[in-house]
Amino acid sequence: MHTVDKTSLGRRQFLHALGAGAALAAASPLALEAKADSENNDEKRKSRYKETDHVKAYYRVNRYPS
Repeated sequence: MHTVDKTSLGRRQFLHALGAGAALAAASPLALEAKADSENNDEKRKSRYKETDHVKAYYRVNRYPS
């Protein structure tokens, strides 16, 4: 009589689930809709860098000695 090896059956089930997960992961970006850019040209060109206290402290603490 032929006996079924439980480890190979578990491995097959694992690989089957892994393949199904990969297929779902590959299909998920296709389900997302592209959204239009909501900024106009002036908003795109504005400065976004703000030199706040914590930014100044970061650069002060991480300064290399001369």
